[in-house]
Amino acid sequence: MVSHSAYESITLDIEDGIATIEFHRPEVHNALNNEVMLDLKRAFDEIQLTRTIDAVVITGEGDDAFSAGADIAQYAGPASEHDPLQRDRQELFYEMYQKPYECHAPVIAKINGYCVGGGLIFAMYCDIRIAVEDAQFGVPTANIGQIPTGGSTWRAVELVGEAKAKELVYTAGMIDAAEAERIGLINRAVPRAELDDTVAEIVAGIQGTGRKAVKNSKRALNDASRAETLEEAREREAELWWEQFATDERRELVDEFNEAE
Repeated sequence: MVSHSAYESITLDIEDGIATIEFHRPEVHNALNNEVMLDLKRAFDEIQLTRTIDAVVITGEGDDAFSAGADIAQYAGPASEHDPLQRDRQELFYEMYQKPYECHAPVIAKINGYCVGGGLIFAMYCDIRIAVEDAQFGVPTANIGQIPTGGSTWRAVELVGEAKAKELVYTAGMIDAAEAERIGLINRAVPRAELDDTVAEIVAGIQGTGRKAVKNSKRALNDASRAETLEEAREREAELWWEQFATDERRELVDEFNEAE
């Protein structure tokens, strides 16, 4: 295991092709302050340089929260006291949210408790979300007189649809894991005792396939979600298809498949 300890608020461990990031602010339900955001950016930059990583798993310390969202203490006071700092912080949030989305490897949010506000937005930008059955989800920005930020409105509509996204934001309400799974906000809700094994099974599934194929599939799926037309998505998909077709991985796996027949 390679452990990277040069972080203030998270840990990054890399072992057997799996990078594990853990938030370490349990006393504030792993809230996202400036230090967390900067640490996450640096961790993902490091992961991006390590192409042997097959999957990334992100979770929060303790049993109470994945992340309770932005540290509200950093929003206090009149707007004049926050300009231009707060504008810069919103750019930092956006950059942080994009890191798991643009990461070369699939990113799994292992949600072990409350997943709220900025914490939920960060999880939405991960590829896969697995949560314990007693997890709670919400975007309570209206409760503090704010609106969602960091590109979250686009991402929320993409994941759960306009109507449900508006309901979650307008009411600032909370939903449980069963409802989150039903509307497509998370992939799966599992008993707490099964969380580790479920995530491990997904990681094993990723590592048991063509690893470059998975990464190129992520690129194609992300590009498709941002394409304005089917033709644009299809053109990019074809480029990536041929790029993958030219790999030794594809040739070796096809040969193995044919030999097994």
